[in-house]
Amino acid sequence: MSTAALTRPGVLADLLPAATASRARVRDAALVLGGAALTGIAAQIAVPVPGSPVPVTGQTFAALLVGASLGAGRGLLSLALYALAGVAGMPWFAGGASGAGGATFGYIVGMLLAATAVGALARRGGDRGVLRTAATMAAGTALIYAIGVPYLALSTGMSLGQAAAVGMVPFLIGDALKAALAMGALPTAWKLAG
Repeated sequence: MSTAALTRPGVLADLLPAATASRARVRDAALVLGGAALTGIAAQIAVPVPGSPVPVTGQTFAALLVGASLGAGRGLLSLALYALAGVAGMPWFAGGASGAGGATFGYIVGMLLAATAVGALARRGGDRGVLRTAATMAAGTALIYAIGVPYLALSTGMSLGQAAAVGMVPFLIGDALKAALAMGALPTAWKLAG
């Protein structure tokens, strides 16, 4: 393995310099806080979907972007901070909601897992090309639905099919658009970084 391969950063956040271990901890803490804040702000972009308790939001895109940009560890911490602050009463879940146990809380848990998985894939180059980015975003989105839809079914008494019909199907086109944004943004950021 070449020296360049050994020193090449794994995720975009690794490009931010930190001369000492203490500065690296401060940098990482700021990135984690920023990732949580970005997700909370993006959650306020919420459009109700007729017939569904799940709104269209920007928070899923933010969670996947946080994971890809920060990596698995910092992405997990960012989404954990986002979730814990929301459960504790900070009104930054979709539409200014807070607390645990709502019909859409499973999606938040899914976002935590998705940010971690997307971060791990990004560290292995899953955000460096258009097709790899598409696959990485699709994997993260699938994780969100894998937790969110069954939780929606359990919390509302719907069947799994009904929950998928109101908690996944109406969002697939938007998810494809979000993936397209990521497919343009992440590889471009790597190209700009050199």
